[in-house]
Amino acid sequence: MENPDYYKTLGIARDASADDIKKAYRRLARDYHPDRNKAADAERRFKEINEANEVLSDPEKRRRYDTLGAHWKGGGFSPPPGWDAAYREGGGFGAGAGGFSDLFSNLMGGAGGNPRQRRPQHSRSSIVLSLEDSYTGATRRFTLGGRALDVRIPKGITDGQTIRVPGQGNHGGDVLLEVGFAPHPQFTVDQKTIYHTAQISPWLAALGGTVTVPTLGGEVTLNVAPGSTSGNKLRLKGRGLPGLPAGDQIVTLAVHAPAATSDAQRAAYEALRDAFRG
Repeated sequence: MENPDYYKTLGIARDASADDIKKAYRRLARDYHPDRNKAADAERRFKEINEANEVLSDPEKRRRYDTLGAHWKGGGFSPPPGWDAAYREGGGFGAGAGGFSDLFSNLMGGAGGNPRQRRPQHSRSSIVLSLEDSYTGATRRFTLGGRALDVRIPKGITDGQTIRVPGQGNHGGDVLLEVGFAPHPQFTVDQKTIYHTAQISPWLAALGGTVTVPTLGGEVTLNVAPGSTSGNKLRLKGRGLPGLPAGDQIVTLAVHAPAATSDAQRAAYEALRDAFRG
């Protein structure tokens, strides 16, 4: 981005709180992540969103950006949008604004005006994982900022948590990766709890029996009580994401009547209707 307005990129006000920044970043990063958004400009927008978050989520970088604008890293001076108004309202660079000596230090890269003395800087981004990655733990290779990084995924990591990749950020800092989960064809997740909907036949619901359901660790057989109805929930303890304690899997029953495609099947449904009539 050339002379970016990071606040505009995240769609937040200039006085936004740290929590506002985090919420805006998480929402936009998921919407524009190239693994989920196939629009032509998704990758560009994703990079812009990460760049804005990297600056605004760090109090020191945000202060420098608010003062110096697009050239907050050092070098030339280009004020951010609205900076001149803030300068007039504040009465110039007085003691309350940090003083002219602080501004000069910022322009020269900090650390006593020596641009070579760079402090490690953390880089922030996001990654999209599968539920299986969290269940088993894994090492995956991701391309971030044009670099390939091997990222170790801890068992049991949950949506919104952060994976730290040491030493791979700017000037020896770390890369901080916020985790999101890709949509799964069979499960949804809330923290460490896994949810699955199992379709059962009307006769299984009425008479009871067993049903086989998938879990992240393989298929299991559940007992269905006689007289079950759609919406009944069964708990598989410890079958969610790993942890201390591990999460559970909640199976919701959904009674499904198969279509009658033959005369015999239609007759069976009619007999069932007649048996329960009156």
